[in-house]
Amino acid sequence: MEPKHIVSQKNKAKIKKPKQYKVVMYNDDYTTMEFVIEVLTQIFNKKLEDANKVMLEVHQKGSGIAGIYSYDIAMTKAGTAMAWAKEEGFPFKLSVEEV
Repeated sequence: MEPKHIVSQKNKAKIKKPKQYKVVMYNDDYTTMEFVIEVLTQIFNKKLEDANKVMLEVHQKGSGIAGIYSYDIAMTKAGTAMAWAKEEGFPFKLSVEEV
């Protein structure tokens, strides 16, 4: 009886991290700062202090990043925020951009 040779193979599966997308908020002349803070705390789960920082960045620089997420989450959060703004009568705009 001949000895059996065992051949082992190492499978190196490359796992890619999902692409990340930033949700960008844009300043306008109608949406209130209070509403922006509510959106940041309620939808983007920011602490009040962080929400204030982002709101001020949007107000002073014209845009700010609300958060960075996977594509589906970013699109859902942006859509939810814009739908809420529309209900409240604000022309609030957000975009989703690849990081």
